Amino acid sequence: MMQMQFPGQKPEYGVVETRPPLAARMGYWGRDKTASTYDLVEQMNFLYVSVVKAKDLPVMDMTGSLDPYVEVKVGNYKGVTKHLEKNQYPVWNSTFAFSKERLQSNLIEISVKDKDFGKDDFVGKVLFDLAEVPQRVPPDSPLAPQWYKLVDKKGDKFNHGEVMLAVWMGTQADEAFSEAWHSDAHSLSQHSLANTRSKVYFSPKLYYLRAHIMLAQDLVPSDKGRQPDTFVKVQLGHQIRVTRPSPMKHVNPEWNEELMFVASEPFDEYIIISVEDRIGPGKDEVIGRIFIPVREVPQRVETSKLPDARWFALQKPSMAEEEGDKKKEAKFASRILLRLCIDSGYHVLDESTHFSSDLQPSSKHLRKPSIGLLEVGILSARNLLPMKGREGRMTDAYCVAKYGNKWVRTRTLLDTLHPRWNEQYTWEVHDPCTVITIGVFDNCHINGKDDVKDQRIGKVRIRLSTLETDRIYTHSYPLLVLSPSGLKKHGELHLAIRFTCTAWVNMVAQYSRPLLPKMHYVQPISVRHIDWLRHQAMQIVSAKLIRSEPPLRKEIVEYMLDVDYHMWSLRRSKANFHRIMSLLSGISYVARWFGGICYWKNPLTTILVHVLFLILVCYPELILPTIFLYLFVIGLWNYRLRPRIPPHMDARLSQAENTHPDELDEEFDSFPTSRPSDIIRMRYDRLKSVAGRVQTVIGDLATQGERALSILSWRDPRATAIFIIFSLIWAVFLYVTPFQVVAVLIGLYVLRHPRFRSKMPSVPVNFFKRLPARSDSLL
Repeated sequence: MMQMQFPGQKPEYGVVETRPPLAARMGYWGRDKTASTYDLVEQMNFLYVSVVKAKDLPVMDMTGSLDPYVEVKVGNYKGVTKHLEKNQYPVWNSTFAFSKERLQSNLIEISVKDKDFGKDDFVGKVLFDLAEVPQRVPPDSPLAPQWYKLVDKKGDKFNHGEVMLAVWMGTQADEAFSEAWHSDAHSLSQHSLANTRSKVYFSPKLYYLRAHIMLAQDLVPSDKGRQPDTFVKVQLGHQIRVTRPSPMKHVNPEWNEELMFVASEPFDEYIIISVEDRIGPGKDEVIGRIFIPVREVPQRVETSKLPDARWFALQKPSMAEEEGDKKKEAKFASRILLRLCIDSGYHVLDESTHFSSDLQPSSKHLRKPSIGLLEVGILSARNLLPMKGREGRMTDAYCVAKYGNKWVRTRTLLDTLHPRWNEQYTWEVHDPCTVITIGVFDNCHINGKDDVKDQRIGKVRIRLSTLETDRIYTHSYPLLVLSPSGLKKHGELHLAIRFTCTAWVNMVAQYSRPLLPKMHYVQPISVRHIDWLRHQAMQIVSAKLIRSEPPLRKEIVEYMLDVDYHMWSLRRSKANFHRIMSLLSGISYVARWFGGICYWKNPLTTILVHVLFLILVCYPELILPTIFLYLFVIGLWNYRLRPRIPPHMDARLSQAENTHPDELDEEFDSFPTSRPSDIIRMRYDRLKSVAGRVQTVIGDLATQGERALSILSWRDPRATAIFIIFSLIWAVFLYVTPFQVVAVLIGLYVLRHPRFRSKMPSVPVNFFKRLPARSDSLL
């Protein structure tokens, strides 16, 4: 095990390289010959008991009824099916999974009992010896269940009663694993059990819907004595957009405005378009309305011709609400001209482009074939904090991974700080420049509570382009969560990751293609609209996934998609400022190195630079080959220093280690704010001081740019005259003097010895600083 961390980062926030016993690493001679394709996880063995049904059960009550259920008992672990009322031929179709490493008995007892008000009656049982249970390894077909005669408590067979069972030993690769009742969930009800199972989800397919509102004719306002002040309101689901008021205040208004929405398959919603009249402040009146099914809107692929605009008859509000009644078109001939289309050539952004997991267009006809496979083994977590300490429990942890439109959720392991999932999942990869996100959460819905939220334990983001192909990465990642009280480490997540390339030519060619589909560049969407559409897409994805079973709840989806990433944060602003400064530090390093050459701090290096400079001047055709050869050598030299671990959440880069508590409180504040006025005043003053410094820097940059523009603008007539006369002299001089001579003279002047240098600024710098700017024109 080897600790890896970035410079200046605390050791506990670093990534640890591990060597778990994975079949993919052990090779043919070391691996289990019965191991399945689940080679990125540690093999876990389970005892599976499938209870299918029973028949011909004897009646136990005086009333002649039977409410049977089955109890599966192995040592101290006990699983129970639901009871079926008044049924002598019950069907359960329940599967139980017992972890082999926790089994404390060699006897499997399967009992059929009758549910009663007092003590449940014993009907019969079937016994199995653990040593005689067969082993099943996928891809073998499932074990066929068999009928077994029930015996009494003494072991004697009944004349009536049989139960259909299947008992086998398997691994987590078994098909029954995800739906089975697990022995660690023995205390849960059947309803709560659904919230602990592992599942795969898919986000709905999203499209951009474009609505071009052109004009309307023959509007009939309620007050015919005034000209209407009209605007159009368009609603799709919970999305509402409003056009600007028409500049022409009469019954034939024009808007000529485009609005965009996010639509999702299966297009079962309606677009509600209403023309409204603004009578007064906060008082609007609907003039006409129309309902258009989304499935009737034509699709546009790529930059094909836009569909023709269509006239739609507006209905009076009373008629629009009575959609199934007779069409009373009593002299109401108002209509509106619209152009509607579904743009399937875009990729609908539901997460930030900085760490997007999918960049494919919505249309399946425009999608490229996959270039590889991403396999992730979610092994375990360690040293989790007890999230339910107040309830006398530890943590009920589960993982959620998101890549592309595929979400996966592991099973919930109850009441443990060291869960071992060992579940493996696979995704198709279409673009290597994408990011997979894996989050860990505490399940707060195992007790039937619906008014609580699952708690965040932490998440990890890994960019696929930083992974070497066919290499297995096994690392333990810190789970860091930033809260109003500061940065906390909630544990470590142990992952095994492998990226396999199946189309090398397509993957290399991918680096030359645009990041987003063609439509984003041919008909770009403004940044303001993109942010609004991204928020709507997140809401649609969240609303769809929460309706699954078990639901992937809203707080999980928002945390995985970083819904608040674009909100203001002083901490993030500092982090971005330091990122810029780290980039500029490279330029300053080159400037210091060149300054050392010019001032002869190392005479040997300066002489070598002189020789190289003279060679390049005499043979200018060697300049570009020398530059590219230098880049090649530097890249080859840096290969031995290449990162050995995938990038992860860097607390130091995020400025999260020593952030002031008030800055964190401001970051996690609601929008609009809910803090007292004195705190808001203090934060406003702080923001003013920060903005003042930014304003000064921007003003200095603007000053330098305006000075450069004023050289030839004759704003300072003497400076401009000096410059153009100097330019004429240089033009004549350069025309009559060979270029190599000019380059040698300039180079030798720049690299001259310090004895021939002055500490005063040079003449060009003095001239530039004297040029006028527009700063003196500001109020």
